[in-house]
Amino acid sequence: MSRIGKIARRSFLIGSAAIAGGVAFGLYAVRKTPENPLLAGLAPGELSFNPWVKITADRITLITPHADLGQGAMSMQALLIAEELDVDPAQVATEFGPPAAAYWNTALGAESAPFLPGDTGLAARATRGAMNAAFKLVGMQGTGGSSAVPDSFVKLRQAGAMARETLKRVAAQRHGVDVALLRSENGAVILPDGTAVPYTALAADAAQSDPVQEVPLRPDSDWRLIGKPMRRLDILPKSTGTQVYGIDLKVEGMVHAAVRLNPRRGVLLSHDATAAKAMRGVAQVLPIRDGVAVIADNTWRAMQAAQAVVCDWGPAPYPAEMADHWAAVEAGFDPAHLDKEWRADGDMDAALSAAEVVSAEYRAPYLAHQPLEPLNAIVRYSEAETEVWTAHQLPRMLQDLVAGVTGQGSGQITLHNQFAGGSFGHRLEFDHVLRAAEIARQMPGTPVKLTYSREEDFAQDFTRPPGMARGRGTVANGQVQAVEIVTSGPSPSRSQLGRAGYSVPGPDNQLPAGIWNAPYAPAAFRVRAHAVEGLAPVSSWRSVGASLGGFFLESFLDELIHAAGADPMAERLRLCNDPVARGVLEAVAELSGWRGPSPAPGQGRGVALVQSFGVNVAEVVDVRMTDAGLRIDRVFCVADVGRVVDPVNIENQIQGAVIWGLGHAMNCEITYADGMAEQTNYDSHSGMRLDQCPEIVVRVLENAPEVRGIGEPPVPPAAPALANAIFAATGQRLREMPFGKFVDFA
Repeated sequence: MSRIGKIARRSFLIGSAAIAGGVAFGLYAVRKTPENPLLAGLAPGELSFNPWVKITADRITLITPHADLGQGAMSMQALLIAEELDVDPAQVATEFGPPAAAYWNTALGAESAPFLPGDTGLAARATRGAMNAAFKLVGMQGTGGSSAVPDSFVKLRQAGAMARETLKRVAAQRHGVDVALLRSENGAVILPDGTAVPYTALAADAAQSDPVQEVPLRPDSDWRLIGKPMRRLDILPKSTGTQVYGIDLKVEGMVHAAVRLNPRRGVLLSHDATAAKAMRGVAQVLPIRDGVAVIADNTWRAMQAAQAVVCDWGPAPYPAEMADHWAAVEAGFDPAHLDKEWRADGDMDAALSAAEVVSAEYRAPYLAHQPLEPLNAIVRYSEAETEVWTAHQLPRMLQDLVAGVTGQGSGQITLHNQFAGGSFGHRLEFDHVLRAAEIARQMPGTPVKLTYSREEDFAQDFTRPPGMARGRGTVANGQVQAVEIVTSGPSPSRSQLGRAGYSVPGPDNQLPAGIWNAPYAPAAFRVRAHAVEGLAPVSSWRSVGASLGGFFLESFLDELIHAAGADPMAERLRLCNDPVARGVLEAVAELSGWRGPSPAPGQGRGVALVQSFGVNVAEVVDVRMTDAGLRIDRVFCVADVGRVVDPVNIENQIQGAVIWGLGHAMNCEITYADGMAEQTNYDSHSGMRLDQCPEIVVRVLENAPEVRGIGEPPVPPAAPALANAIFAATGQRLREMPFGKFVDFA
């Protein structure tokens, strides 16, 4: 059993179980510092003070273990280390580093706890502590949940400070001066006479010295980099086309592979590869689980030959037709499928029985991840070691699962993590790497580069789950009085972790995400989530459950506000019980010049506020009717992340997330027919076009008490803000995505 599985099957992601598990871990085990993985590979005269800094005679290398998926994680991590180390990030090398327990995510565990972010009660604090203890004990290294910044913000600065003070102490000993008289600047220790001693020149001596511990961090008034505009380290290579992604890699002796897998995700009953084997450049056709693999001298020939294999596919292990998927989701509202009642404020039953009830039903579809870089991996297997080259967000889990394919120990799996050309949750999955390992296992000593075709990628994608919500509520005296949201849909956490062999025995807090944690306090507020089994396999998708929940709640709340005859902004402000969220709403009202939902005939404004991953984001969308259809003119977005690390990158991240959220709400869905996804490429699952992109105005606040990430939180408000704007302009309520099924967009 894997190191993670030993704990995961008992208490990995569930609060009450994790508390019990945290006690069982033992205080010593939890407090023990994980081993520095850089020490094993050091040559004489090289040193590493901690898992994030390595210095040799010719360079300083900063280790940035969070996967870079295009969101700038590598630059952010380097910036935080460099802030305290006193180096210029552009003048040092960066590496993703090896998978290691030392890089366990200190923020992801607490985010998984089923408590509101503002809940600081004993149970909430104990559960978050236990979750973090579990994550530390299993060495849960991962990038996701907008956790890279909160995980890195303190510990990477501490790593830089420790290295800086150790180098100053070594310089003081070498030159016989008081360390208090030394300072550091631009990768060097500055002696009292102004002489600069490069860090690299101190490496040999520092390698024999114990690192300085317990170094206080500098006050923010002394920061040189944090919060200042900077150019990301990957901008130049990405702008010049020289950035190397996983799909660009070549390994000596490498062969190319493509797969043909059952598009229904069932078994392969039989196949005929005669035509494929006769095609130019084809070397072999190999059996793999639920399909075949073609080995050829280049990727294109391998893909063409894979399509030439005649296959007889078995049936899907889920309903064959889309109508049956929706029927199953609808049947999930039965109380027998209740996952959890997440919120029960006030007397909802009395509120619903004492006034006229407003009700509505909403739907959100399956959605593909569709990153620009297709899934790919290179795997070279030998009895002694298996090497993997790919971009992945859960590197230690990946090691365990590849070991399960090759029959080796996790320590025999070496992962070389790569830059990713997008993910949106796709590179949290393992299947393409395990397929590459399965092929490589049949070709010992030969590096196998597997690349999915775009069509195979769509067909085999573990999509965002579909979902439905039923809202009921009441209004009186121009105000919203009661709000009830009941949801039904598949659990993304149980589906995703279940494929990897891990259990999530309790309720999934992604099922009601964006609803149960909403910063509103009507007189009565009830949230229930129901879990549906047996549908197509699903996964995490950018902003996970909040991408559905935000649409459900903010759309229905807008309907209630309209029924009350209130202003959508003013009533949200009245209902808001979180000062940080209220500040976000007030800021977006000021930024947008809010004066009501209908500025002029044929024009509409919609607002939505959604909290996800601890971040409150409010968006106002402006639309107008044209002869060519509905036009989105402007989007105003305000987010509060507690502390801005890089103002340029955070603005870009918000703009990209808004476009992502709007484009998918307008145009995208995955539907099933005969057990197969009907959408197989961008032409049938297109996001927003360049000429449709609105002006996006961004403001970022720093009032939240904790540092937070921004990669995902701007996505959820986009869809409901757009739907609410369309209603304001046209009088048409859109309760189902994609909206393009009901309105034409210019």
